[in-house]
Amino acid sequence: MFNLVCSGSSFCSRKRNVLNTQRKYFTMLLIFLLYIVAQVQSCGPGRGIGGPRRTRKLLPLVFKQHVPNVSENSLGASGMQEGPISRNDSKFRNLETNYNKDIIFKDEEGTGADRVMTQRCKEKLNILAVSVMNQWPGLRLLVTEGWDEDHMHARDSLHYEGRAVDIMTSDKDRSKIGMLARLAVEAGFDWVFYESRSHIHCSVKSDSSQSNHASGCFTGDSTVQTADGEKRKLSELKIGEKVLSVDSAGNAIYSEVMLFMDRDTHQSREFVHIEADGGSQLSVTPAHLVMVWQMLLGETRFIFADRVQEGDYILVNINNNLEPRKVLRISTKLSRGVYAPLTLEGTVVVDSIAASCYALIDSQKVAHLSFLPYRMAQKFMNLFKFSSQSHSLSLPRHEGIHWFAKTLYTMKDYILPSEWLYH
Repeated sequence: MFNLVCSGSSFCSRKRNVLNTQRKYFTMLLIFLLYIVAQVQSCGPGRGIGGPRRTRKLLPLVFKQHVPNVSENSLGASGMQEGPISRNDSKFRNLETNYNKDIIFKDEEGTGADRVMTQRCKEKLNILAVSVMNQWPGLRLLVTEGWDEDHMHARDSLHYEGRAVDIMTSDKDRSKIGMLARLAVEAGFDWVFYESRSHIHCSVKSDSSQSNHASGCFTGDSTVQTADGEKRKLSELKIGEKVLSVDSAGNAIYSEVMLFMDRDTHQSREFVHIEADGGSQLSVTPAHLVMVWQMLLGETRFIFADRVQEGDYILVNINNNLEPRKVLRISTKLSRGVYAPLTLEGTVVVDSIAASCYALIDSQKVAHLSFLPYRMAQKFMNLFKFSSQSHSLSLPRHEGIHWFAKTLYTMKDYILPSEWLYH
């Protein structure tokens, strides 16, 4: 929220009244906007609530098959290794112990290490345990290997981070392994591997990387160009400054920074690193929208950063003109600090590459429309001469996700169709 520093009780009261008034109008406009969106979505054919569901036949995995069909440490699977976790590591406090009675933990070491795992791994494992009991009544899920503190796996194993488990059914029937692997995929594990005739290997993304699903950001070292031509790091950017953006016609213009939708100086996240012809590079979270030039159609579209491929064309700022440049390489990196400025245009040129200010929703127009209440309320407050006071309320550089953005993120799963959302 906002940080209020007051020198007198009457001044504090006036600021609180302004803030409450802002939120009142924001809420009214937001409800109205969501009502319109909900009405639009209700039109047209569809299954509807309570309609018939088609059952889908589950096919077992075959020996040595893995889902998805990419390497375990790639962005599309469980992601990069973040480093082994020992009992003396500060990160160990973030791991959880799974006491689910529907799961058998082999625990050969006798230390309870197999029960230790990340929150995401625990969540997926518990879902799988229910699926196993439904598929084979009377049987339970067996975990043969979990968190490894004895370095018995490969150097880059995710077992060292509590993000991987090796599993089997309690009767150890090898004929069930292929279906068990399929059930693990359905349970939501980020990578499932029919590794051997005696077990299935499953792993998940790190809990820290799941912040990418809560917002979209750039790194703190990423730069923008201000209206006076200065290159400014996002970690140094202030609300109210004008930065290079892109208007609806595709022209480079300067647009005012309204707020930071997300700002966290300490959080580490996994970023997609895009390198383009000419040396331009951009690091952005996977769920963030990036402008891509479609050569055949002669127009731009916004796509999630992790959907950008080598050979695509992105728009690069050359002397305040946006020109398409070929993507040469896509990789991933870990970086500390996340920043997501929002301009009036809803776009921003970061490290000379044009991008959206938005994430999570696969539509620039819908995302920009969702912030219409905030933009309208700001203008409304300015009309009533609250501009100087409301502006001073926006200046404190909050940590975390902005309250208005957080409200929208909470509502999106109930308002928008799933195919519009980042998964």
